[in-house]
Formats: sequence, structure tokens, C-alpha cells
Amino acid sequence: MTRHRRLLTLAAVWLATRALMLWLLAHDSLPLLGGRVAREVWRLYHHWYVVLSHGAFPAHDKLWQYPPGAGAVVLSPGLLPWLTYLQAFVVITLASDAIVTVALARAGLRPGRSLLGAGLWVGALPLLLRLPLARYDVQVTALAVVSLLALSRSTRACGAFAALAALVKVWPLLVLVGVAKGRPTRSAWTWAAVTAGVVLVPLVLSFDNALSFLRQQGGRGVQIESLGGTVLGLATHVGWPGKVRYQYGAMEFTGPYVSTVAHVCLALTAVAFGLLLLWRFTARRWTGATPFDAALSALLLFTVTSRVISPQYMIWLLGLAAVCLTSRQTSQRPVAWLIVVATPVSTAVFPTLYTDVIASTWTGCALMLVRNGLLAAAAVLSFVRLWRSGRPDGRSTDSATWTSCPSVSSPRSRSSSSATTTQHM
Repeated sequence: MTRHRRLLTLAAVWLATRALMLWLLAHDSLPLLGGRVAREVWRLYHHWYVVLSHGAFPAHDKLWQYPPGAGAVVLSPGLLPWLTYLQAFVVITLASDAIVTVALARAGLRPGRSLLGAGLWVGALPLLLRLPLARYDVQVTALAVVSLLALSRSTRACGAFAALAALVKVWPLLVLVGVAKGRPTRSAWTWAAVTAGVVLVPLVLSFDNALSFLRQQGGRGVQIESLGGTVLGLATHVGWPGKVRYQYGAMEFTGPYVSTVAHVCLALTAVAFGLLLLWRFTARRWTGATPFDAALSALLLFTVTSRVISPQYMIWLLGLAAVCLTSRQTSQRPVAWLIVVATPVSTAVFPTLYTDVIASTWTGCALMLVRNGLLAAAAVLSFVRLWRSGRPDGRSTDSATWTSCPSVSSPRSRSSSSATTTQHM
């Protein structure tokens, strides 16, 4: 298939699948689809929109747990005043989805790259049915994807986009984990800090209670969809007396040993952070795909060790998996397919059979075991493959390092690197 036909096919599949997602959203109340997912937009997001429109963040709302940049996303439907809030939100979400698709397709058309990443995003996102259109995680993922894809051209742009994404939800800072050591890292993190300051200061000065979200994070418990929640759900079948309660915007377990499980999750997150630092300090080989692979591995590790795994987290994972597959050098190809397999299972968990998950029935527990088992396997496999890809394989460390950061090396350095690479071929 020629490049032109591949792009036309990609566009046709995008239009067909997004039309189906829109149809599902319009029929959100169908019993076969499970619970309504659009309610969060027209009820909760719109409520926040009204509060933010009066110049303040919802300080006393325990459901508001997001950095100030999220306020800009919640307010963005106001740019389309001729539409209802839900309609405008969906239009902006679809536009963000299209940006991700175009960015992945452009990256895939470069020499040595692949359109497989764009194909994964276009084909796998609809496995979440209409959920991506009723959450603002597509917008966040778009910024994270653009940040990673910009790295080969500009570490400054990479850092800036990562900061913008992190001001909406914190996780996109993980995209900077794999930036090559030395000058590229300093440049990316410096521009991330500068961008965050330039955006954050006006928000803090323009809105009351801009940092109120910090108070809400400490009280989070163990969500029923997390790895710890899976353990507690199974424990109910052997006599554990815990209950499920709606709090902090999620269904969470309450009862004996819940705080212990929460502390174990936090400890595992700390271990994951330590492993990433160890990899970064000891890695000796960098390729053009290393930043992509490290970002996906970091996100998987922090996801599976978290006290909360919401269904929209799959959008993040699909986005970073797609970025990995744009490079033929990636070590994460089998990891990406594990994430794809976990996606429809996640849809069965929420919203299709969520009542079973809440009740910890054997069906609900089985679904959680499969979904979280796949994610845990993906996280372990991802880090192992990332670790091995950073080991020396007989090639010059210097030449491997230079190939990872062409955007910040001087012309003389680039020519020297090319000469060195030629000698090893």
C-alpha cells in the first residue's frame, strides 16, 4: 500500500470509529452499555465551569483534585458558546484526538519510523467505547504525545509541552524521564520549569484557591479498580468485612487493613521511582526510541502501584504506547499489545459490568484480575525491556549517546557522530 493510501485508510478508519463513538455517546443510556459516562461532563464539569467562571477554583469540593491547568480545560467549552457545554466539550475532545492522530502520522512518515503508532491510536481508542469523549484525558494525552514527538527536534518544545500537560494532570512529567543525559535533560527540564512558572503565576493571581487541590489528595483511599482494590475484593470472599463507599470521586474500599494496603501501594510507588532512577543512572545506551520507551515504562509502573486506577488511565497508556510504535527501534512493542488487550477488558470493568466490580462478585473479581494482571505484566515486561535496551552491546557508547540528541548537538558534533557511526557499520 502506498503512503497516500495508508493515510487515506487511516483517515477513513478515524472518521468511521469516531462516528461510532459519537453514536454510543448519544445513546449513553442504553442498558447494554452499562452506566452513563456523559453525566460527569454535563453535571460535574459544568458545575466546575460555573464556579471557575466566577474567578475561583472549587476549593471545598473534594472531587476537585487537579492542578490549576485543569481549570483551563474545564473552561474551554466556553469558546464555543453556540453549543451546549457537553457538545462543545465533545468537539474539543475530538479535535484533540485528531491532533494526536496527525502528530503520530507525521512522525510515522519520517525515515526509519512507522505508521503503526497512529494505527494503534486510531484503532484501539474506540475499544473504550464512548468513554474518551466524556473525559478530558484525551486533551492531556495530546499534550504529552506532542511533547515526546517534539523531542527529536527541540528539547525546549518537549519541556514546554510536558509542563503544560502536567499543569492539567501531573503524570505527563514522566515523559521527561527518558530524555538523554546531560544537556538535553537540562534543556528540557529548564523549559518545563519556565513554562510552568509562566502559566501558573497568572492562574494563581487570577483565580482564588488555585492550589486548593493539594488538600484533597492526601485523603484518597484504595479504589476498587486498583491493584490493591483487587486484593481487597478477593478478600471479601474469605470473610473480610470491608465495604465499598463513594468518596473523593471514586468507589473506594473502607474497613480493616485498607490503610495498610494504601501504605503498601505508596511504598511500591517509591520502589518504582527508585528503579527508574537506577535505570537512568546505570543506562549506557540511548537510542531515538529510549525517551518514548522510558515514558511508557514509567507510566505503567506508577499506574499499577497507584491507589487509584481509573478507566481513563487507559487513554494515557494507549497514547504513549502509540508514540513508542512510531519508532522501529522501540523495545516496547509487545508491551503495547498487552495494553491493547487490556483495553476492552477495562471497558468491561467500567462501565459495562461495573455493578459486579462494586459488589466484588466472582465475575467482577475475575475481570479485575485479568485487567490488572495484564497491566502488571506489561509494567514488569516494559521495565525489563527498557533495562536491557540500555545495556552496552559492543557499540561505542559515545556514538549511541549522540544519536539520541541531535536537536542540541552542534554541527561539528553531529558530523563527528556520523563518522563514528559509519566506522561501526
